[in-house]
Amino acid sequence: MAVGYIYGINGSVVRVKGSRDFMMSETVRVGNEKLIGEVISTDPEFTTVQVFENTTGLGVGEPVEGLGKQLSVQLGPGIISNIFDGIERPLKDIELSSGHFISRGINIEPLDKDRLWPVSLKVKVGDYISGGAVIAVTPETNSVTHKIIAPPKVEGEVVFVEQDGEYNINHVICKLEFGGKEIPLTLAQEWPIRVPRPIKQRFPASIPLITGQRILDTMFPIAKGGTAAVPGGFGTGKTMTQHQIAKWSDADIIVYIGCGERGNEMTQVLEEFSSLIDPRSGRPLLDRTVLIANTSNMPVAAREASIYTGITLAEYYRDMGYHVAIMADSTSRWAEALRELSGRLEEMPAEEGFPAYLSSRLAGFYERAAYAVNLNGTEGSVTIIGAVSPQGGDFSEPVTQNTKRFVKCFWALDRALAYARHFPAINWLTSYSEYAADLEGWHKDNVSFDFAKNRLEILSILNEESKLMEIVKLIGADVLPDLQRLVLEMARVIRLGFIQQNAYHKNDTYVPLVKQDKMMDLILYLYEKAKILVEKGVTIPTLLKSDIFEKIISLKYDVANDELYKFDDYKIEVDNFYNEFYAEYA
Repeated sequence: MAVGYIYGINGSVVRVKGSRDFMMSETVRVGNEKLIGEVISTDPEFTTVQVFENTTGLGVGEPVEGLGKQLSVQLGPGIISNIFDGIERPLKDIELSSGHFISRGINIEPLDKDRLWPVSLKVKVGDYISGGAVIAVTPETNSVTHKIIAPPKVEGEVVFVEQDGEYNINHVICKLEFGGKEIPLTLAQEWPIRVPRPIKQRFPASIPLITGQRILDTMFPIAKGGTAAVPGGFGTGKTMTQHQIAKWSDADIIVYIGCGERGNEMTQVLEEFSSLIDPRSGRPLLDRTVLIANTSNMPVAAREASIYTGITLAEYYRDMGYHVAIMADSTSRWAEALRELSGRLEEMPAEEGFPAYLSSRLAGFYERAAYAVNLNGTEGSVTIIGAVSPQGGDFSEPVTQNTKRFVKCFWALDRALAYARHFPAINWLTSYSEYAADLEGWHKDNVSFDFAKNRLEILSILNEESKLMEIVKLIGADVLPDLQRLVLEMARVIRLGFIQQNAYHKNDTYVPLVKQDKMMDLILYLYEKAKILVEKGVTIPTLLKSDIFEKIISLKYDVANDELYKFDDYKIEVDNFYNEFYAEYA
């Protein structure tokens, strides 16, 4: 075990001398108060450590002790519904121990080692198992069954199995024998946060993560195991968009990482998540949620580690066969932590002071998203949705630009839309999804054959409106031909009746894909009929005397998710509207 002493201190970066036995990424205890830290560089003379706690009061000459293992998280029952800081310390237990603020050097186990879990064993003596095998199960919450899996690098013949019963996380429930050595297995295991957990096979993205939000599911869909960025300035709705996805998406488990956000905003998130009801089970949403809270006043090194802590927890539940969605809010604060640490290490800065390895760190994070076959043969996924907070809403800054290189879904939040109370404030002209083509086959098989075609037609109308608005701004809409004025009117119907969504209305907060498709189909059916009438000579002001356009806009409120038969009635109304004018102008 390496032991050195503090030679120099620069904020959260400490230089250590006196030992060459430290290894990269090793967890260390720094100073007399035993602050937790991680080795980030070594050379023949010095070892550099980033400390995850406030270094005020540390002195030169104080001891630094290596723990002989990489910075790791403890994985086992008790993770779900818990609230951790960036290095997996449980904040509820810390509050009981040290009050409202985290005491320095506090050493609390991530998981409750005294709690007893009702365990059912799934292996028997004589079985030969390898990494990833399910050896036991326990109900972690009312919504999640925790599968105790063998660590990835373990294999052997089962020589001992405990009886079904109640055990704590450190109790040996199974023993393996391999190469003449006995390997005890407990309910918990550890895994280094910077090392991706292994999988057997990675699948291409072909199944959507259904969120119930029309602009996401229809216009810019994301696949399970995919990646998305949600960039936007202050007040544009990044957190609320992630809330809606967390609440309504068909992911089995949600990991929410509050990385460097303001303390009052993080408190609001924690309170809201604690009170949200899971629409799938009717129980608290926390029953399938993990929260990682790392506020802006916490040390930057812990902020940098929080992203990796969250992704490792997500991979652990993926290995059980669950579909996990990660909300990282926000990766910009994480990048700022990298910039501050890089400055203290006196590294050569790149664009806007960010380190030259910013892009590779972002790539390494987003690459850990996957839809995969696990080591035990089950299928699971990790979907990453990262919020980006560009200063002044400038999408040309380095974090946003580098993020765009590694994500396939870009939901660009627009300040003008947000200020106009249009939510979700996702700009349909600057957003994109590269998953749309990959999901086309799934949509044909599970929604309708025309889903992809309808989507493209809707986007075409919106793009055409954008071009026409350049003319309208110069000389007004009255000079446009009626067919082009019809495009403007239909784009208004699409914007208000389809894209805009009310999170507080029971019929509109969540919309299944089948209803989304029927809404698109009805809007395009109205457009087709109205276009015929305009070609017959019916003017736009005459068409607008009918209330059919407003009815189509308001159907999102008037038709419940289980009342899809009403779309036939609306089609009849469109036909009546068409027949009335056609008979007059034929």
